[in-house]
Amino acid sequence: VQLQASGGGLVQAGDSLRLSCALSGLTFSSYTMAWFRQAPGKERGFVASVRWSGGSTRYADSVKDRSTISRDNAKRTVNLQMNSLKPEDTAVYYCAAGRPITSATMWLSAYNYWGQGTLVTVSS
Repeated sequence: VQLQASGGGLVQAGDSLRLSCALSGLTFSSYTMAWFRQAPGKERGFVASVRWSGGSTRYADSVKDRSTISRDNAKRTVNLQMNSLKPEDTAVYYCAAGRPITSATMWLSAYNYWGQGTLVTVSS
């Protein structure tokens, strides 16, 4: 199983960024896909998720008005579009795959497979 995240980089506050994650080795359409992030000195936290059907999404309060998660089951990819980036969005972003129940969608422990992370740095 491999999750390959890409799209991170150095941007300025107010810019937009699109992260992508490609999954191989699993039946992509059967898994909920999510993004988590970990800022320096902080615990990894939930950012956004999209269930296998693509019809149900969830966002952390800190990003929900600025971000869109989407998935393409044919291409086996999940994307996270982030707009109006802030310095506090600086973190390593990880994509994950799992089969959580609805109430556990935001839990790290609900996801079995993780990508290597991509660094997003937002300068002020």
